Amino acid sequence: MTVAVTGSSGKLGRSVVRGLREAGHTVLGLDQHGERGPGFLRIDLTDYGQVLDALLGVDDRHAGVDAVVHLGAIPAPGLQADAATFHNNLTATYNVFQAGRRAGIKRIIHASSETVLGLPFDTPPPYIPVDEDYPARPESTYSLVKHLEEQLAIELTRWDPKLSITSLRFSNVMDPEDYAEFPSFGADPRERKWNLWGYVDGRDGAQAVLRALENAAPGFDRFIIAAADTVMDRASDGLAREVLPGVDLTRAVGEYETLLSIDKARRVLGYDPQHSWRQHV
Repeated sequence: MTVAVTGSSGKLGRSVVRGLREAGHTVLGLDQHGERGPGFLRIDLTDYGQVLDALLGVDDRHAGVDAVVHLGAIPAPGLQADAATFHNNLTATYNVFQAGRRAGIKRIIHASSETVLGLPFDTPPPYIPVDEDYPARPESTYSLVKHLEEQLAIELTRWDPKLSITSLRFSNVMDPEDYAEFPSFGADPRERKWNLWGYVDGRDGAQAVLRALENAAPGFDRFIIAAADTVMDRASDGLAREVLPGVDLTRAVGEYETLLSIDKARRVLGYDPQHSWRQHV
């Protein structure tokens, strides 16, 4: 396929572009920053006309795309004023979704976020491992926008039953060079409680995108995307009982198993994370 990737120059975007190209797809990167070249267009995602034009075709670069991977956003809470985060991220996502529909694109992969699960869990989650079954619990403007983007996808796919929009709720994205810090997390288990000690290797994030492009059905669905393990060198069930006493463990978990359930992504998309910080430290 020819796949447009917004936010192609970001941390996850670089891994996704690389993974899609290695899988044999042609990639068009769309971002405000990045190296100029045949596979990249500089674009303002908050300008609907630019987005629609880029997806329909640009001179001798391409004549349209088959799918869109939408990663472009202010990537976390607190980086800009709340109003700026809201206006930028929600406008960009509306523009990408709507321009994609107008261009006849039927497959869109959307970067949602683990934050919609209730991070930083100052109010404990309803159960552990957390999954996609309980209602979103946004606790920041950034997370609120991610929730609204998922709601937007629900309505757009209702309007167009042939349209597929898949929201991937990515955990904290890491590259191999980030893993040197991980052993220090063991000193205080509460330091990383904010996302239940989760993370995802960027290469596995790219794998999730690829699996969604290959296997997502028409309509809307959401999936938690995390590594198979936690950032800790301590048993996961013990961490949960110590730091979040009173929260039910709904099933037995493996020694270092993630508490951000990836069972649905495994079952529906075929997602199978291959990378762990333990391979590097």
